[in-house]
Amino acid sequence: MVHLEQVRAWFGRPLWEMEPADADVYFGKVLRSTAKGTRLARAQALKTFYLFLELRHKIEIHQMTGRIVECPIDEMNRPRGRQQAKLRIPPTSDQVGRLFAGWREELATCRKFAPAARNFTACRLMADVGLRVNETCKLDLPDIKWDLGRFGKLHVRLGKGAAGRARVSGWSP
Repeated sequence: MVHLEQVRAWFGRPLWEMEPADADVYFGKVLRSTAKGTRLARAQALKTFYLFLELRHKIEIHQMTGRIVECPIDEMNRPRGRQQAKLRIPPTSDQVGRLFAGWREELATCRKFAPAARNFTACRLMADVGLRVNETCKLDLPDIKWDLGRFGKLHVRLGKGAAGRARVSGWSP
């Protein structure tokens, strides 16, 4: 994400307006003296971003701007190395709903209820509240404050957000 933001800051316009000539200037002149890994990471970030735009927003951008989204990374600037573009498209709300509905039904017939219920609850917390795996694993029962707010609150003591930002997350199922 940092690499993509740096490309955007240099470009100064929406990235979907970038042309191959702009990419030539950026990778050939601006990044000429930077490390090969930096150039590779920026090219890969840009390529992945365009893959996302083409899959998710190509039609909207064309309707709004008249531009056809096309990746400016050509043969001269394409990423070289072992790193592959990894585009992760999150599941839709319907898909998440079907997953948890099926999982909930399986709880009634599972061999070991306690671990299955624990895993279901942990995954439900991660999906609904946005907790990270590490934050969820370190929760204890006293971290659930049922008396605070309409649905209660979670006290995320340990994890990325515990260092001073948003120590208490609101939870609404």
